[in-house]
Amino acid sequence: MSGSPGIPRLFQGLFDDAAVFPPGNLPVTEAVPAHRAHRAARYADAVGPFLCGAGRLDELAAAARDGGPRLRVGLVLPGGSAELGPALAAAAPFEVAGVELATRDAAEAVAALDLLLPPEVPAAVELPRELLRGDALDEVLDVLVDSPYRAKFRTGGLVAGAFPDEDELAGLLTGCSRRGLPYKCTAGLHNAVRHTDPVTGFEHHGFLNVLLAAQETDRRTAAEVLAERSGETLAKAVLALSGHQVTVIRNSFTAFGTCSIAEPLDDLAALGLLSPALTSQEDR
Repeated sequence: MSGSPGIPRLFQGLFDDAAVFPPGNLPVTEAVPAHRAHRAARYADAVGPFLCGAGRLDELAAAARDGGPRLRVGLVLPGGSAELGPALAAAAPFEVAGVELATRDAAEAVAALDLLLPPEVPAAVELPRELLRGDALDEVLDVLVDSPYRAKFRTGGLVAGAFPDEDELAGLLTGCSRRGLPYKCTAGLHNAVRHTDPVTGFEHHGFLNVLLAAQETDRRTAAEVLAERSGETLAKAVLALSGHQVTVIRNSFTAFGTCSIAEPLDDLAALGLLSPALTSQEDR
């Protein structure tokens, strides 16, 4: 991995700002100036777009009328294809950096995106977990691999059942790896290393685990990487990555939504993977 100053390539643009989503639930009026501060900080290269649900775009537009820089916004559309056209229209004040479309029909979602999405705007398609098991997973991934769009996977949530175990997540990641299909993740990945939350008891995946598993095509091997709980072991593996491996990983795992930008950065600094000078409190 590159030892150059600044944000290493492995982490550039990795953290999409989901501050207004659970469990953070930061008010939009606070989240907008916080995001702009992130984008002006020394760690700005690690920060992706501001994620906003379709139903809150008017609220976001009002909060952004302060003369500040134009926001790069990722549109999150839990209502499916019916929200796509209205959301794109409502997002006119912003630079649309991407679309995340939830659906129960991958082919229908691809058709809607082909019809309505400007060609320069990337998109990710999210399907419910019950449709991503067994032969159904292969069918969904085959639909997406023939499109310009990424997959999107949920790696956590507000209840224990929202967290896929290592084997399930490994199946998703290796299914994409074998096809050369990129993906993003959302929920539950605030921290670098797999752990049990001491308050909820939920088993959280670590984003370093997911990054390292992203280069694997064997499901069992990927599951072993996802299960690793030693930060030292993961950090050593990251530091040993070649430039080619970093390219493979980030071409696969493109980003994840996090309601905290500070937590993942602090974890990386604590593991010696990021200069503490880049994450000083004066930049927060």
